[in-house]
Amino acid sequence: MRFRELGKTGLKVSEIGLGGEWLERHNTEEVKAVIDACEKEGINILDCWMSEPNVRSNIGLALMGRREKWLIQGHIGSIWENGQYVRTRELRKVKPAFEDLLTRLKTDYIDLGMIHFVDTKEEFDRVINGEFMEYVRQLKREGKIRHIGMSTHNPETAMMAAKHGEIEMLLFSINPAFDMMPPVTDLEEYFAETYDEKLSGIAPEREELYKLCEQNRVGITVMKGYGGGRLFHAQTSPFGVALTPVQCLHYALTRPAVAAVMVGFDNPWHVTEAVAYETASEQEKDYASVLAKAPNHAFSLGQCTYCGHCAPCPSKIDIAMVNKLYDLAVMQEEIPGTVRAHYGQLGANASDCIGCKGCEERCPFHVSVVERMRKTKELFS
Repeated sequence: MRFRELGKTGLKVSEIGLGGEWLERHNTEEVKAVIDACEKEGINILDCWMSEPNVRSNIGLALMGRREKWLIQGHIGSIWENGQYVRTRELRKVKPAFEDLLTRLKTDYIDLGMIHFVDTKEEFDRVINGEFMEYVRQLKREGKIRHIGMSTHNPETAMMAAKHGEIEMLLFSINPAFDMMPPVTDLEEYFAETYDEKLSGIAPEREELYKLCEQNRVGITVMKGYGGGRLFHAQTSPFGVALTPVQCLHYALTRPAVAAVMVGFDNPWHVTEAVAYETASEQEKDYASVLAKAPNHAFSLGQCTYCGHCAPCPSKIDIAMVNKLYDLAVMQEEIPGTVRAHYGQLGANASDCIGCKGCEERCPFHVSVVERMRKTKELFS
């Protein structure tokens, strides 16, 4: 299992994580079997947004004696009321629900205290500038949460969080289909029966978000990486082709700032299926060729997706990384010091490009790599 740094939190997280939602369907022994399988494979981060009491208790029982091995994303604002999940900002309900989370998980702290499900700019303003955020700050002062995060599906709201300063990481929905979609507040639009007519290249808001998070060191953990399973079947995929779990994971993990993909595991086999990514070949990871040849092809030609399909380079340039750093650099009038330093640490960079264009022949999206190398060389000179 490979590990990545989660933004500026300083935490090292497994690049494949456990999204706990499916565990609601299982008893204590079955939940423990999934968590055992995760730990055996090196997974060290789990997300528990669910407020249902039994699943919280089952996760807590499974973690007994090994809490220190796990990093927990626990959500603030997710409550259980009248036998069902409710999202609320009412502190008289939020506070006991969070204490219930601590009690049932048998812990006295949550590593990543997640402001739960903020999907509009108006709600972000209300949450950040009101008593809810004061409560979150209080939890951090008391050590009940170690870091402040937020979950959202809306890139515009996510950008507000990434610029805020106090929010250290985001739980955000990422997969090839969602990345084509414009910002929405109605989640049903993401899971519509057909929406391929709206797909026309990576939405600029999402592309900007990933770069902004990388620049501001706001880490991202990913939800909905499989698109609810729709991407696994040509009949339900908006592209008209099926992707594999490995390809979906690779897509999410090649976005800037992404540290981990939180996968919903229904059983130990699903864990095995996901961690196959760690030993997969480049051919097995290759989502780019599949999408470029899809009947409902939607990725913009000339747009780098950092897929790495351009490799190998005879000059040993990590072309995807150079492209990523170039995109980060041009976001501001002056190149951020961290970006310049990262570029300077590369073993080979744009100055080493010999213009052979082998990378361009391999690029599924026909990016003018040599021209981008020229621009990068000039920019960083």
